[in-house]
Amino acid sequence: MVEKAILFDATRCTACRGCQVACKQWNELKGEISTFTGTYENPSDLSAETWLKIRFTEKAEDGTFSWLFSRQSCMHCTEAACVDVCPTGALFHNEYGSVSLDKEKCIGCGYCMEFCPFHVPRLDVERFSGAGKMSKCILCTNPGFNRISAGLEPACVKTCPTDALIFGDRDELVAEGRRRVTNLKTPHSRAYPQANLYGETELGGLHVLYVLADSPEVYGLPADPQLPIVNRVRDILNPLRWVVWGGMAGVLLFNLVVARIRQNLAKEE
Repeated sequence: MVEKAILFDATRCTACRGCQVACKQWNELKGEISTFTGTYENPSDLSAETWLKIRFTEKAEDGTFSWLFSRQSCMHCTEAACVDVCPTGALFHNEYGSVSLDKEKCIGCGYCMEFCPFHVPRLDVERFSGAGKMSKCILCTNPGFNRISAGLEPACVKTCPTDALIFGDRDELVAEGRRRVTNLKTPHSRAYPQANLYGETELGGLHVLYVLADSPEVYGLPADPQLPIVNRVRDILNPLRWVVWGGMAGVLLFNLVVARIRQNLAKEE
């Protein structure tokens, strides 16, 4: 199966937030009461009922101010910390390369929230029982109706009026992202010398790629996202596990041989 991805072009986003609405409608997520916090962002952050939001960043340069818009949601990492630390297998990579969620297996431990480099997953906690289930974007691969397997675009992409969001084969979108970055850097009336493609190689390759007009940090993205230390320790210890198993097998075999020799000696006596 060919890996799929979304390409988000920040220079084409008008912050209409139609993608936010489409995400809520398709996934039947509740609206949330919010308050004004000094920004046009609404709501102010992701939640169990908000899997996608457009982030507003005000940039000051040469005495002028401008808005930078970015997409905040699951990045669907190839090297996904959430998948690695999930103790029940509730989070897993699907055939398209994105990260799916089986809520029936989720025990609400919160490890995915703690170790995600992008701080994306959110827990939906029951008010009375205190039990929780994790929620996040699943790239419209809903079990009831999988838009991707049905040949449809994710709901957020379908509603975007400026092609700031496009969907397709990941390899093709990487090539398109590179082309757009080259074009943005080309001197013209509104060149972006700091333009870059984010997500091509980060964490083994993201399945949400970004064409950015400035450095990732300006958009609130980590320049070099890393897997948590628990993953590094696991990678170191995993080979040793086979050594330990091999040693245990050798000990058992030795004990078996010694026992057999003793039995033979006892018979001879």
